[in-house]
Amino acid sequence: MRHFLKDLQRRKFVKLFASGTAGAFAAGSTAFGTQYTEVKNSGRSAGAKKEVLMKVGCQSGGTSEENLAFKARHGVFNLDGGMPKFIEGKGWDLEDSLKKREACEKYGISLDAYHLPLTSAGIDRVIIPHIMMGKSPERDREIEMVQQMIEVAAKTGVKLLNYNTTILPVLRTGRTIDPARGNASYSTWNYEEALKREQQLTKAGKADADEVFERITYLLDRILPVAEEYQVKLGNHIADPPVPDAYNGVMRWNSPEVFEGIKRFAQLYDSPYHGFNFCIGSIAEGLRDPKNDIFPIIDWVGKRKQIFNIHLRNIKGSYNNFQEVYPDNGEMNFFHVIRALRDVGFDGMVMPDHVPQHEAEGAGLQAFAFAYGYIIGLLQAVRDES
Repeated sequence: MRHFLKDLQRRKFVKLFASGTAGAFAAGSTAFGTQYTEVKNSGRSAGAKKEVLMKVGCQSGGTSEENLAFKARHGVFNLDGGMPKFIEGKGWDLEDSLKKREACEKYGISLDAYHLPLTSAGIDRVIIPHIMMGKSPERDREIEMVQQMIEVAAKTGVKLLNYNTTILPVLRTGRTIDPARGNASYSTWNYEEALKREQQLTKAGKADADEVFERITYLLDRILPVAEEYQVKLGNHIADPPVPDAYNGVMRWNSPEVFEGIKRFAQLYDSPYHGFNFCIGSIAEGLRDPKNDIFPIIDWVGKRKQIFNIHLRNIKGSYNNFQEVYPDNGEMNFFHVIRALRDVGFDGMVMPDHVPQHEAEGAGLQAFAFAYGYIIGLLQAVRDES
């Protein structure tokens, strides 16, 4: 009988351990005793548990009825709606913006953010190029339009404007096919391969990091006070990807060391309205060990309350050589990333950004649907342990 009880206790222990209740026995308890303390958060005391405030969101597709229905079907009820109709020489159309909000409300979706027309498309394609070209007086007229856009956002109830301060567009060298994921196609960057190509200057010419920062501060000196007046946050997306040296004549502001660039930008202003559209993928592209190096950055920026929005994008590889993959098969474990965001009190949207492609019809929407479900599952898991 004694042997049977010991065997039963042993099997209970193995079951507890296999179910994830590692560390289920408090110090001082016997090896197979019945007294234990369940530890749900490794390295965390019971009093340190934090509420999960973030929610799944998206910035793709705009506010068409078709897209909003798609979002609602897949559990996405917070949205970056792109941007309202642009009026040349003025800014955004307030009436169109209000219509976007009404369209979202029909599906129970909260219109949380817009994108300023300072995008990652690069200086040769953006509709207000002179700000990042550093060219006056043209940039002053464009900045006046941005000030008007902030006002329109506030009047619409939109409290976040995401933007880019880039001269070059997103840089990639090709695509990689993954047979293990149904021949999905991954956007790929290889710096050594890029250097073999002829360098092409944009119409902005050459610019080092200091010049880029001068143009950033010229902009923010003039729009941040307006954002503070209307209580609209401004979230900057880092240049994608970080690079070790000037490319096509331009040095990225977040390069060559991505964390140092992030710190420099973050410390330009002490304002609750100055922060980041915090792209996990783009940051990881500048790290030698993305799996581990992402956490000090989340901690530093998060504790400063400068994470306004999350792009949850994974990569295979690291600095100078990577592929953009599905959220579950890259270098980073996003369960731990979401947990770290919870721990710094992030309360905004977590959204897919770039997704893998395939030639099959509807593959893009399928990839987004997968990402939505993945993020919702992560949030539920982290919420349960909180």
